[in-house]
Amino acid sequence: MIEEIYNPEEQRTPIKSWASDLDDGARHQLVTLSNMPYVFHHVAAMADAHVGVGATIGSVFATENAIVPSAVGVDIGCGMCALSTDVYVEELKRPKFFDAALEAIFAAIPTGFNGYNRDQPWKRAGGSGGFNYESIVPQLTKEIHDNAPKKLGTLGGGNHFIELQRDAQGKLWIMIHSGSRNIGKMMADHWMKAAKRATGRRGEAIPGDLSYLETDSDDGRGYLSDMQWALAYAFENRMQMMEKVVEILADVAARQSGVRFQADLSQVINIHHNYAAPEEHFGRRVWVHRKGATLAERETIGIIPGSMGAHSYIVRGKGAEDSFRSCSHGAGRRMSRGEARKSISFDDMNRALGATRLRAGSKDVRDEAPQAYKPIEQVLRDQQDLVEVMVDLAPLATVKG
Repeated sequence: MIEEIYNPEEQRTPIKSWASDLDDGARHQLVTLSNMPYVFHHVAAMADAHVGVGATIGSVFATENAIVPSAVGVDIGCGMCALSTDVYVEELKRPKFFDAALEAIFAAIPTGFNGYNRDQPWKRAGGSGGFNYESIVPQLTKEIHDNAPKKLGTLGGGNHFIELQRDAQGKLWIMIHSGSRNIGKMMADHWMKAAKRATGRRGEAIPGDLSYLETDSDDGRGYLSDMQWALAYAFENRMQMMEKVVEILADVAARQSGVRFQADLSQVINIHHNYAAPEEHFGRRVWVHRKGATLAERETIGIIPGSMGAHSYIVRGKGAEDSFRSCSHGAGRRMSRGEARKSISFDDMNRALGATRLRAGSKDVRDEAPQAYKPIEQVLRDQQDLVEVMVDLAPLATVKG
């Protein structure tokens, strides 16, 4: 822990922070959150904490009989998956292999707002019934039945990516960052509005963006049910992309290098970083909210990606209780998207990318430039008591939405 922020005259609960460069906006948000009546014990700020809507991105806290939709976030179930292949990078014909692979991945997997022209099948057992799931909200059920099947196995935009990487032994890795696509955002928007209405009916003086639902209410149960469906959908989404990327790489490797490409999909590492879960902490059964934070239970294998062009890391959790057994979900922004586009030139971005190849659906991804994010090495140093690094992954080629 870097700092404890606690003024008993101004705060109901303490803040324990692992962020060595916590900006004033995030600090103010965290103090506001620490005063909410539903917060149990303390608020934890991860090393990548930065300003978000309502709850700070990179914040972790626990509640009893309360669920705060904004503290899960607008992309419910957003997360990471990573997979090591049995192929060594030196076996592949570079740069030809990566150029061809990027183009093939970009052509096969829709990015941005795009989806497929036809419904995609849900291959694994749907944790909440797959596309047969019925929300208590009619418009959400309609979206699940009509549009979500066409977005399954798609990347999205913003900071979502598919990246090819190399470990210290020279093996090729695949890493994917994506979430529950538009249906998860629709769920988040609906339930954040419902939480505001519920808080208003109770007459509580709580900022609208930090409104909550009681977990034993109909709306609370409805949100938790929809959240579980979105988590299952987000996992299925990432797995379908991973399967497709493995197929593409196998085809390109065979055609160009005569290399037999192998990867065991049962060994995929998957971890969510926008969700809430019932857990035991400080002697109580509570709902832990992780917004831009991942589980770091002792021996849990996690993923902390760097910014575009920076190294990423496979980590092992240490189970630190003060962080609610959590760690950062990435490097964390230090510039807003608008600020990044204004202050970072294309030449500066390309120099920062170095040898990393990039294929992007958007013409302007300067808001995702390495300079817009905190240095991942600093973020890792800040949380040495939360995780240990297992694998250091250098970027080779990236697909962005």
